[in-house]
Amino acid sequence: MRFLHTMLRVGNLQRSIDFYTQVLGMKLLRTSENPEYKYSLAFVGFGSNPEHAEIELTYNWGVDSYDLGNAFGHLALAVPDCRRACDQIKAAGGQVTREAGPVKGGTTVIAFVTDPDGYKIELIERADQASGAGLR
Repeated sequence: MRFLHTMLRVGNLQRSIDFYTQVLGMKLLRTSENPEYKYSLAFVGFGSNPEHAEIELTYNWGVDSYDLGNAFGHLALAVPDCRRACDQIKAAGGQVTREAGPVKGGTTVIAFVTDPDGYKIELIERADQASGAGLR
């Protein structure tokens, strides 16, 4: 078994594509439309399956927002330099909701970003594991 993708429901597909590609540096991998069932999909990531996990952005036609609930936590991305990544995200119009700094009770440097639909994305500083990431 292997992890393939995470699906997020979004209220505006193009806005979400722009965030994940222009702000976080992912690639738009593929899109599809399903007129019969009234939804559109876009897959984004730093690479495609099977080498990389992807994010499936699902837009259900006519639904512009969702109640995120309290069960979902966050997505996590490895970045080589958390502070620099936060600066790049802010410069690209993204929202940093927790500036780079050590995790409570530890030394690992993390930060949090919020996407246009309110999903949280944790940035974890791991210089040796960030190859392929759009944030440098």
